[in-house]
Amino acid sequence: MRFASKWLSLFLTGNLILLILAGMVGGALLAMLWPAAGEAAALLGTMFVSALKAIAPLLVLLLVASSIANKRRGSATGMQLVLVLYLVGTFAAALVAVCASFLFPSSLTLVTAATSTNPPSGITEVLRSLLLQVFDNPVHALANANYIGVLAWGVALGFALHHGSEPTRQILADVSHAVSRIVQIVIRFAPFGVFGLVAESVAATGFSALRSYSHVLLVLLGSMAFVALVVNPLIVAVVTRRNPYPLVFTCLRESGITAFFTRSSAANIPVNMQLCEKLGLNEDTYSVSIPLGATINMAGAAITITVLTLAATNTLGIPVDLPTALLLCVVASLAACGVSGVAGGSLLLIPMACSLFGMHNDVAMQIVAIGFIISVIQDSAETALNSSTDVLLTAAACIAREPHSVPR
Repeated sequence: MRFASKWLSLFLTGNLILLILAGMVGGALLAMLWPAAGEAAALLGTMFVSALKAIAPLLVLLLVASSIANKRRGSATGMQLVLVLYLVGTFAAALVAVCASFLFPSSLTLVTAATSTNPPSGITEVLRSLLLQVFDNPVHALANANYIGVLAWGVALGFALHHGSEPTRQILADVSHAVSRIVQIVIRFAPFGVFGLVAESVAATGFSALRSYSHVLLVLLGSMAFVALVVNPLIVAVVTRRNPYPLVFTCLRESGITAFFTRSSAANIPVNMQLCEKLGLNEDTYSVSIPLGATINMAGAAITITVLTLAATNTLGIPVDLPTALLLCVVASLAACGVSGVAGGSLLLIPMACSLFGMHNDVAMQIVAIGFIISVIQDSAETALNSSTDVLLTAAACIAREPHSVPR
């Protein structure tokens, strides 16, 4: 009995990051030693990700509505700075990807692609789709995790209740706190979820399919690492005038690790919300910036679109001059804003970028197929960068606005 109590206490109060790492190692070992059991353990990972995805839209709606409804008059949220940082960070990531692709050009062996999903035909279609999401039916937006629509309705509800009675606004705040508590409980099960996700991945692929595309994968991962460890810290240092690395490593450790395995920025929203609370950030800011970042702050997606598009041009012998490369950066950055916060969301925007160079759609879809082959690593790293950057840039904006409100 005491043994069970000890393990329960460890589960409830232990260091979550260490428990997640233990789950990661355990899942890999199980899949290697007993592949059949590894596939069965996938249910744990599926349940964990499903729970996060299920609670996240409701959490966003209630937190946004509650924050605006209970916002003190005259208090600032600093969302303008957050938006600027999101756009600058995404464009900088695309520039890094262009430089990496020119320094280490990749060639691909094109294969026959088969996909039933139609990619967008141009940037206008991406932006049009993004705009239409704002006016989605609220029930449909919640059911389908349309975070742009959820944000819009949360803001509308918050403003509508801002002048409501104090008891009504307090009830809304209490409900949002209750949902936040449910999220905290779900996140405590992350070690079991990661255990299942790792076991499924290792048992299903063994990563053998990655060898033939190792060069382009290394360019992708190197670009993402450079953004995470050099570009993002530089942006934070300029904005906050502090040593950025303690905050950078905290965000990578506590947000990036879970995002790496869930492979969904949307599913990682509750994790990021909890991290922002732990960092002592302004709730009025992060309750809006985190779900918004899961939709438009996509540095990793900009890198993926840029690197794979330039790999295709190099394979086909299409010359790319500097002005065209800069145009690609702009297109990739804007397209990344329309990437859905789900696994593999950035890959279907590659044909749009390829169209800048006159590539046939069949060729572009072969690049997408290659993207799916390497996505077991690429998409995980991309999501880890995207999601951890949401918290990092939100924290930078909060520190810049109120330097003494966030501990060093």
